[in-house]
Amino acid sequence: MGGSKCFALLGLCVMAALATADKGNYLLGRGMFDMTGPAGEINFMGYGNPAQTGEGIHTRQFSRAFIIVDAATEQRTLFVSIDGCMASHVVTTKALLELEKLYGNLYRAENTIISGTHTHSAPAGFFQYVLYDITSVGIVPQAIDAYVKGIVRSVQIAHENLQPGNILMSSGILLNASINRSPSSYLDNPAEERARYDANTDNLMTLLKLVGADGKPLGMINWFAVHCTSMNHSNRHISSDNKGYASLLFEEEMNEGALPGQGDFVAAFAQTNLGDVSPNTRGPHCMDTGLPCEKNHSTCGGRTELCAASGPGVDMTDSTRIIGERQFVKAKELYKSANIKLEGPIAFRHSYIDMTNQTVEHNGDKVQTCKAAMGYSFAAGTTDGPGAFDFTQGTVKGNPFWTAISALMKSPSAEQKKCQHPKPILVDTGEMFTPFPWQPAVVPIQLVQVGQLLIVSVPGEFTTMAGRRLRQAIKKVVVSHGWGENTTVVIAGLSNLYSSYIVTYEEYQAQRYEAASTLYGEHTLQAYINQFERLATDLATDAKTESLPMPPLDVSTTWDYPFPVLLDTAPGKAHIGDVIQDVKTAYKAGEVVAASFHAGNPRNNLMTNATFLTVEVAVGPNKWKVIRSDGNWDTLFHWEKTNKVDSHSTATIEWRTAPNTPAGLYRLRHFGYYHPFLRHAKPYSGTSSEFHIVAA
Repeated sequence: MGGSKCFALLGLCVMAALATADKGNYLLGRGMFDMTGPAGEINFMGYGNPAQTGEGIHTRQFSRAFIIVDAATEQRTLFVSIDGCMASHVVTTKALLELEKLYGNLYRAENTIISGTHTHSAPAGFFQYVLYDITSVGIVPQAIDAYVKGIVRSVQIAHENLQPGNILMSSGILLNASINRSPSSYLDNPAEERARYDANTDNLMTLLKLVGADGKPLGMINWFAVHCTSMNHSNRHISSDNKGYASLLFEEEMNEGALPGQGDFVAAFAQTNLGDVSPNTRGPHCMDTGLPCEKNHSTCGGRTELCAASGPGVDMTDSTRIIGERQFVKAKELYKSANIKLEGPIAFRHSYIDMTNQTVEHNGDKVQTCKAAMGYSFAAGTTDGPGAFDFTQGTVKGNPFWTAISALMKSPSAEQKKCQHPKPILVDTGEMFTPFPWQPAVVPIQLVQVGQLLIVSVPGEFTTMAGRRLRQAIKKVVVSHGWGENTTVVIAGLSNLYSSYIVTYEEYQAQRYEAASTLYGEHTLQAYINQFERLATDLATDAKTESLPMPPLDVSTTWDYPFPVLLDTAPGKAHIGDVIQDVKTAYKAGEVVAASFHAGNPRNNLMTNATFLTVEVAVGPNKWKVIRSDGNWDTLFHWEKTNKVDSHSTATIEWRTAPNTPAGLYRLRHFGYYHPFLRHAKPYSGTSSEFHIVAA
């Protein structure tokens, strides 16, 4: 076959002739791998609640990787969606270093996007910036290692199954899965701007359908703006939240009979400009009276703690299910109708920029961005997860007590106060460097072109209107340089590094949570727009892009947490793995089956790409088939340390059977590792008695 090229990829020769127009526009690869962090004793990232430490697993975390190669030019891009709160500089850089060992410069910062779904129910401690490691009491190396391994392995799988294929795109409106959690701030944006839009949230879902040249379904990526905060700050089980559940539903349908994380088809429900977008569609109400909260400050009786939003379900798990299903149903509809074929080159531009030293124009004046700082309303939290003490959203004036407390850490300079105004500074992170920097100064920005699609990689959470302005500005630039009006621009949020929020200038003045968490002052958004316009111009004109050096990767001066597990024991004559509370002999379909076991600490072994539990059905004499793992939606692995002095632990396994569960003989099994004192952890297992499921 003429016209072939050999790609030097582990000795694999790919025939570029197979990727001609009639055989597929691109070479496509997809892969998925488990990246679940430690399931016990580790604080979760997102709500900033020190009491929210892990006690098991509801659904596992997965990394979903997609490689797209232009066979004509050998140019490629890599998009990874992770079931994590966000990407971090540590995780991104370590993953890229591992990929460099495997593939040289094929996957690097310039052409790789690692984007977090923003679940608030997964282990923290994966940053090199102090503020984000406070509630986890430092770096958690086990979490970092799990995340990096999961990302790298998912990319390896994608790389190894590259094949000719096509990408079809579609988009549609999803109305019942989100609300704006700071609607009063949104109303501060200009009326003429708001009039251009039908809603105060981005309700557009944009979807890519990846299909092999032979017609085989390969994968799906969609972007829709909604926080993964359906599971609230009382949740103690690792959960991929509403977007993770939507992925499980899509993959379950496309990979018939496969357990979570298995199967060829990979479905990513990726994150975009979600900054002020909540899944808790009932909105905020006072927990004591049931009345709506005061709208500007989200308070009840002048205080934040009792004002919380809830989702559409009867509880947080039910709400997660509903919001996940609604995204799944819309994605399925768009997947079936996708008919816009992506055609054209793969190109990208990437730059590291110092966000603390940007000059922008405002009302005819030259103004500057600021060193990073967090305002008072940051401590108030949001209606998805209220804060404590006497902090409230919308605070534009400090009080003497908290100003004094803040000064114990670092009193902001007069220049910093003026620059951040009207934000009253609670934590002057940009001027704090002990034991290492508290928040980033240099951040990455990135554009990736795939035909007529332009993916905007942003290192934070843009609000609805901030995202709209950014997309509009980028499209205006590329269209002015000859790109078609059919160019689609999507934002890939929380990518590669995290720098909190980005609001509009007008929203900043109101100083609700999102504004107080906008690090670089009231001109942060315009600075980003200016820099992305520079990247868009370089991309459209094929010009070289200037960049600062990558921020150093240095976690050597950080503190690690927690202490290692030294001992697991069981009381009396019991052994780890023994049943404590057994199953009943029979259950009606629709009931919850449960058993508990003496257990080891789940930090002894993360059971990566494995499971802490199975549900098994008898398929013959002494023959059992695994039908559920700890990654399934209807199972729960709950772990609890019952005696800290003697290191006793209990694991409880639950299976919430469906009303249509087939009648038959079943059993539950628990797996794990226990730690004999001063020795390596050893595997163990426990098995429940057999039980029957009978018709409801």
